[in-house]
Parts: sequence; structure tokens; C-alpha cells
Amino acid sequence: MKKILLAFAALFLMVQASQAQLLPSFKLGVKGALNFSSLKSEGKWLNSDTKTGYQLGVWGRIGAAGFHVQPELYYSQKKAGFEPTEDNESGEATIKSMDLPILLGTKIGLGPIGFRIQAGPVFSFAQDGKVTVKSATDFENYKKSSTGIIGGIGADIRNITIDLRYEHGLNNISNNSNQNQKISMWSIGVGYAIL
Repeated sequence: MKKILLAFAALFLMVQASQAQLLPSFKLGVKGALNFSSLKSEGKWLNSDTKTGYQLGVWGRIGAAGFHVQPELYYSQKKAGFEPTEDNESGEATIKSMDLPILLGTKIGLGPIGFRIQAGPVFSFAQDGKVTVKSATDFENYKKSSTGIIGGIGADIRNITIDLRYEHGLNNISNNSNQNQKISMWSIGVGYAIL
């Protein structure tokens, strides 16, 4: 009789654990990050240096059964140094934008510690459609929005989140079709889950 009761107790606990994983979870938090960006160009008309910028914003995460969706919204300042190969003039571009990544991911771990893998699209909307350029050349002719793909790894330690990501631009951010430019960026961020 003891074995039967223990078997039923074990079965009950397994069912409860599996149902707990299927229930949706929700988190909301704030984040900040340092980014290291450059401009990539097709052809050899532009050499770009990596410059440091930052991100500040909020994130949410809803998930069930080991998978989650994590939309974020943050203000981003991306910088890139450049040196056109056609002449000796160099400069620095600063792109201030509101970025909206929508990440799909999975979390591996137990209790308060877990590791994440995430990827998805990111949509950037330049503030006032302006790009500040420290150069006399015509590099300020940029589009007001762009799309990219972002992916990375992360860790959750209780309410603290840490992320390492790579973002690659999918479309030309310059209105000049002869000067195809795409953002390439690494970022490392720290966040805090409020809920």
C-alpha cells in the first residue's frame, strides 16, 4: 500500500510540475547597455571604425513551456567613425533612434538562475530623422527608419538580467543608393525585472 501511495504522490507532483511549466509567466523591467557599432558598406568606398554608444529602455517577457517572447523599447545612440576611401576626409556619424526588438527565445535553468538564447527582428526609428555627422561630406542623407536582425545570449540571476547581443542591419540606411550602408553592432546590457 505504501508503494502505491508513493507512486500516486510522485505522479501528482510530476503533473503539477508539468502544468506549472505550461502556465504563462510575465516579467517587466528596465535595462541599460553599451553598444559598439560601425557602418558596413558594400564595395570599398567606406572604411568604418567601431565607436561606443548606449541604450536605455524597458523590456517585457511573456512565456510558457520553456519558450518566451520579449519585446523591448529603448532609446539608442549609435556611433560610427568613417573614412571615405575616395578622399582623405574622415568623420563620425551619430544615430539617435528609438529601437523596437521583438525577440523569441528559450530559457534553460532551474529556480532563480537561468540562461537564455534569443533572436528576432529589430525596428529602428531615427529621432527626427536626423543623423549628426562631423564631416563636410554629404553623409547626412539618411533614412528615418531601418530594420535589422538581432540575436544573443543572456543570463537571469533572480531579478538581474545580463545580455550579450549582435545586431546586423538588413537594409541600406542611406538615401544614396551608391553608398549602401548597414549598421553592425555588438551590445552588452544589464537589466532589472520590476515585476
